[in-house]
Amino acid sequence: MTLHRIVLGMIIGITLTATTAVRAEPIVTERHQVSLHTITDELNKPWGMAFLPTGDLLITEKAGTLRKVSLDGTISAPIPGVPAVVDAGQGGLLDVAVDPDFATNRWIYLSYSEADPAGGNGSSTAVMRAKLTDSGLQDGTVVFRAIPKYDRAAHFGSRLVFSPDGHLFITLGDRFTAKDDAQTLDTHHGKVVRILPDGSIPADNPFVNTPGALPEIWSYGHRNVQGAAIHPTTGELWTAEHGPKGGDEINIPAAGKNYGWPVATYGVNYDDTIISERTHVEGTEQPHYYWVPSIAISNIMFYTGDQFPAWQGDLFVAALKGSQIARLDLEGERVMHEETLFADDIKQRIRDIEQGPDGYIYLITDDRAGRLIQIKPAS
Repeated sequence: MTLHRIVLGMIIGITLTATTAVRAEPIVTERHQVSLHTITDELNKPWGMAFLPTGDLLITEKAGTLRKVSLDGTISAPIPGVPAVVDAGQGGLLDVAVDPDFATNRWIYLSYSEADPAGGNGSSTAVMRAKLTDSGLQDGTVVFRAIPKYDRAAHFGSRLVFSPDGHLFITLGDRFTAKDDAQTLDTHHGKVVRILPDGSIPADNPFVNTPGALPEIWSYGHRNVQGAAIHPTTGELWTAEHGPKGGDEINIPAAGKNYGWPVATYGVNYDDTIISERTHVEGTEQPHYYWVPSIAISNIMFYTGDQFPAWQGDLFVAALKGSQIARLDLEGERVMHEETLFADDIKQRIRDIEQGPDGYIYLITDDRAGRLIQIKPAS
């Protein structure tokens, strides 16, 4: 494919990729017949995506590039101004979110693994806010920096999601070998945090007045939270959390609550040794829903569009293992049924799932030939 140089608000390189069907015949699900279309397969290990008001997507690539992708397959050159990332293990450039008032303020938010500015070997999840302009990102400011820096390239989280009242939730991981920190309040390991968009601390955060606790913490006792979405009716935060071998979880994190990891879990170590004998511990919350064995969940999405009316209100859970989507049929908040979608169709790890402004569903796959896939009703 040919790389052209054109002016598209900024001077960018583009790749034109035809939209192609993943397979010719419709895919029959319990509620709808759908078709999968590859918009592009030219992304390098994409991690997060967010729609702009124009209908274009911002997509992060793990090695540290941010691109604008149009639904005709046009891919921009790397957008300047992205912070330096530690691209190692599970670290790199992670999620992207667009400010709810983007049309006025142009702010976007990036989460990433950040090196120790003091020169140590450790890293941690950080979040930068910057203005998206025609010449790249400007006025970049770090609004959150997880502490401590830790010398391990695993379990960074991290999803970014805005609540209806304008708070920014940031999901984090326990950094794997620091899993016991998930039960303490003096580190960000294994936490969900809640801040205001400029990085300041909401006065009603649950641990603001707790001596020794980090005031950003919203909930704790988490392992590695890589999915987050706001329930369209209740406005509550829902999260998807990697278990170890077994015990992937959907949670509804409430202020100040402890979600049990690692003192309570439905999983075991990868070598089948026991992490905890207990699945229930007094003072900790049970998962809202869980999987044994694990499906290696990534991001989640509530469907609210008109293109798939029989899916309205359902929770869609993307998975790395098995290249599948789990559709959770909800009645209120209660999970009534689970359907596995696309397990034999995509054949790449699914890293993110989002609903587009057109009501279609979009996936990105975690591969060096990563794909942006559009799910449409079969016609």
